[in-house]
Amino acid sequence: MSSLRKNPAKIFVKVRADHLLDGSTRPLMLRSEDGPTLRIDRVLDVREAPSLKAGGQGVRYTCMVQGRQLYLFNDEPYWFIEAQD
Repeated sequence: MSSLRKNPAKIFVKVRADHLLDGSTRPLMLRSEDGPTLRIDRVLDVREAPSLKAGGQGVRYTCMVQGRQLYLFNDEPYWFIEAQD
């Protein structure tokens, strides 16, 4: 495991996504290593942005999951969410 994956502020998830013809990616579902699979209800925003707590760089997806707003980060090749305080 690389040192990148040892950051305690990052919760790494597996993501099922559509790769669209225009080259963009749309996440559909996510699952942490020990959690249930959660359907992403809606993607509200997509932008290049670092995680403020966990560092890194890449694309931030602002998503609605079960009525809650969630920041999902894609820092190739990893997907993660920030750990909650």
